[in-house]
Amino acid sequence: MSKLIVIDGNSIAYRAFFALPLLSNSQGLHTNAVFGFTTMLLKLIEDQKPTHFLVAFDAGKQTFRHKDYADYKGGREKTPSELSEQFPVLKELIQAFGISQFELSGYEADDIIGTLTRVADERGDMEVVVVSGDKDMLQLASEKVTIALTRKGISEVDLFDPPAIQEKYGLVPKQIIDLKGLMGDASDNIPGIPGVGEKTALKLLHQYGSVEDVLANASEITGKMREKIEAHADDARMSKELATIFREVPMESEWSSLAYSGYEGQALAAMFRKLEFKSLLDKMDFTGGSEGDGEDQADEAFSFVIVDEEGLPAFVKSLDEADALNVEVIGDNPHMSEVLGVSFHTPEKVYYTPFHLLASEAAKPVREWLGDGTKRKTLYDLHRAEAALAWKGIALAGCDFDVLLAAYLLDPTEASHTLSALTFKYGQPPVKEDEAVFGKGAKFKIPETAVTGEHLSRKALAIARLAKVLREELEEKEMKSLFFELELPLSTVLAGMELKGIRVNKDELKQLGVELAAQIDVLMTQIYKLAGVEFNIGSPKQLGEILFEKLGLPVYKKTKTGYSTDAEVLEWLASKHEIVTHILQYRQLAKLQSTYVEGLLKEVREQTGHIHTYYKQTIAATGRLSSQYPNLQNIPVRLEEGRKIRKVFVPSEPGWHMLAADYSQIELRVLAHISQDEKLIEAFLHDMDIHTKTAMDVFGVAPSDVDANMRRQAKAVNFGIVYGISDYGLSQNLDITRAEASRFIEQYFAVFKGVRKYMDDIVLKARKDGYVTTLLQRRRYLPEIGASNFNLRSFAERTAMNSPIQGTAADIIKLAMVQMAERLREAGLRSRMLLQVHDELVFEVPEDELETMRKLVPEVMESALKLDVPLKVDVNDGINWYEAK
Repeated sequence: MSKLIVIDGNSIAYRAFFALPLLSNSQGLHTNAVFGFTTMLLKLIEDQKPTHFLVAFDAGKQTFRHKDYADYKGGREKTPSELSEQFPVLKELIQAFGISQFELSGYEADDIIGTLTRVADERGDMEVVVVSGDKDMLQLASEKVTIALTRKGISEVDLFDPPAIQEKYGLVPKQIIDLKGLMGDASDNIPGIPGVGEKTALKLLHQYGSVEDVLANASEITGKMREKIEAHADDARMSKELATIFREVPMESEWSSLAYSGYEGQALAAMFRKLEFKSLLDKMDFTGGSEGDGEDQADEAFSFVIVDEEGLPAFVKSLDEADALNVEVIGDNPHMSEVLGVSFHTPEKVYYTPFHLLASEAAKPVREWLGDGTKRKTLYDLHRAEAALAWKGIALAGCDFDVLLAAYLLDPTEASHTLSALTFKYGQPPVKEDEAVFGKGAKFKIPETAVTGEHLSRKALAIARLAKVLREELEEKEMKSLFFELELPLSTVLAGMELKGIRVNKDELKQLGVELAAQIDVLMTQIYKLAGVEFNIGSPKQLGEILFEKLGLPVYKKTKTGYSTDAEVLEWLASKHEIVTHILQYRQLAKLQSTYVEGLLKEVREQTGHIHTYYKQTIAATGRLSSQYPNLQNIPVRLEEGRKIRKVFVPSEPGWHMLAADYSQIELRVLAHISQDEKLIEAFLHDMDIHTKTAMDVFGVAPSDVDANMRRQAKAVNFGIVYGISDYGLSQNLDITRAEASRFIEQYFAVFKGVRKYMDDIVLKARKDGYVTTLLQRRRYLPEIGASNFNLRSFAERTAMNSPIQGTAADIIKLAMVQMAERLREAGLRSRMLLQVHDELVFEVPEDELETMRKLVPEVMESALKLDVPLKVDVNDGINWYEAK
């Protein structure tokens, strides 16, 4: 027998929207309702195997029911814009599934479904499953019609045929209308009889059978219920009428038009890619590409060879044809990782060489090819591959394209840039995630060579194919210069810095730990004395009990587990009891001890005596570098004890010096250039103190009248403006009221009109384009810039304001690093660039090159990018990083 599935489209879309968190794709399109609907469609197709399929939708807000009852569905809240924007996409998706859809002005989806089920009952040769979240549909159940009501969101359904309805409610299907007539329905603004809920309505129907019979026998009913029934008899009749599904909708289409023969793989795969439903695409194992070109290319040319000693000579002969390779590094930190092997892509086939073979004497020609800068190569994550191979004594040179770097530049806000995610995004033949092959954590295991070889060979194939697509997109988006002249050469510069590392005086670091431990002991003694009892200062629970119960301090805020004792709370309490100041100091010193003394000691590599941090280029959306394993960019500078940490970083050669060069107010200088604000430009052209200048202009005073507090406030606004600060944020920074902060910001913008105009213009541009750019064309996409949610939209607007500034500042120091590395090479200097810490570069310098570097470093850094205001660099040197800073 044929089977028709008919879905109540609006009902299921609403259910899916509210059942799932608010998801969106990289273009800012919300997709949670579409995603939930899709999972239901896939489950229905698999479980029910329909021969006919239809999704019915409501058509507009007005139906024939509104003529009789104007307030029908009048209490419903407006459909959220995040849902309404998904309906056109949902209908496009249903089309991609090859499923029929229907709507008709003046009727609801219920009426279309009611008409179809009536026809099916009359035909007698069609089994029907109706999928909805609306219990009204139960009135349609029959011998041939089953109602599937969603529960737990939309993933699970309860099936109701007439026996199931009898078992649950003690009613036949048509009595569901009477049930609604008596109890009403708040969601549809159907009144029913006030005070009659489901339990009472069922009791009345079990006794009398219908609304009409309940009304006719009202005199038998006692108490207030009788009064309610008699007073609202007309409401009950109207409610029953409104709840009755109309089953005579004029539908002229042929039954055969609902026939369903399954979805077409490529069309659905293309839709999933557009919506970025990666998990569904992986689950369904689509291999199709976009626009119909993917399935043909999926595996038709895929051939891989696992190279062994016997096949090595033939492989070496084909090396010059290799255009892409995958270096498989096992571990998060390339400086402490193993290399599993390398796969090489050629136009004919892909070769996989296990590392043990690559490291053998017989494979020397392969290693020479890897290190030959004249042999052009494409990789995924050049920086990581170069560092990991270097620790194994293998050089890597000649890389002219990095798929990871390119993908990151094209969209730095993308959730994932793994090869698997990129093949999905760009409609390429899929590559499994590494975790699916190797496992994760305790379950990590390298499979047999054949499985490993195939996986890594497919990765090399993906790198080759993705490179072609990404090169074209870089060209299209005018980002070639940013990629080829900045980011790609920088990756090699970073690898060189990391491999050299920075020397640490372990003895001095240990001595610093002893001093910190002594200070911590003194603080603990003072805290215990003030508390009158010893307790675990590191336990928020015990600390909360001491502060708020034993000492009776005012409670600032609570968490689900008890009193909050976070930094904000303690800083608020600091003026109220001496113990709090000691606890804050204790926390700071304990953090220094654990993170920076004990933590750094663990990171010193025994064979070098150096720390080798790992800079990642593809994390921060602004373009800033991120330092890991360990993070050397966040060594504290506020506390003197924190600053002392820098004393342990010393030159690696006797008699050498550390030299630190720091951009002065680079983001404000970039703001002056981008905004073209006359007063900001004037200040920097005349080398004025920018914070004093701001205070003069905002407060309307002479330079001599600017006091320390005025300058402090001006400084807070100057740097706050760069980050799109709000009046609340400024009030917190300066400990003033929001009204005062708001007035201060308005005064600032009244003076610096160019800054105000820039901020207004950049937000408008972001709304129009969906992204903003730095001076070097680095993009930052802002999908939430048009969000209806105020908080999301406001955050996107602040990001639009500050990303071009922060991003350009990041680009400038990166440019300086690339140019500095080149100048050091050209001049044949022994001095080495060791660290980048946001706006600062750190070098180690032999004494005979000190004068040269004091001139060369600021010269290069200040000329890295031409602005309308001068860049300024402060340079200092000393026997360790502390003195240089």
